[in-house]
Amino acid sequence: METIIKYYRVDRREISFIKFILEAYDNIAVLTTIDRDLGIVRISVVSGCEDVVEMILHDLKKDAMIKEVADQDLACIYASKEVNLSQSGKK
Repeated sequence: METIIKYYRVDRREISFIKFILEAYDNIAVLTTIDRDLGIVRISVVSGCEDVVEMILHDLKKDAMIKEVADQDLACIYASKEVNLSQSGKK
């Protein structure tokens, strides 16, 4: 089964809720948390279900912050996190 991978930055308090909503629609998408502190998630969408997932996410955006993140933007997000951690001495 072919899947389409997309990355999103979401309100970290909403990760479980978004995951449960997607799971309620059997076999269309799987949400994996990549970085819970930053709210980075990966959504693997079954080919042919892209429109349904987009509709669900569009509806959820009314109540929660959900922004698609391009692959190249992930590197910038993590670089920023590393700088913040090194400045605070938590690295």
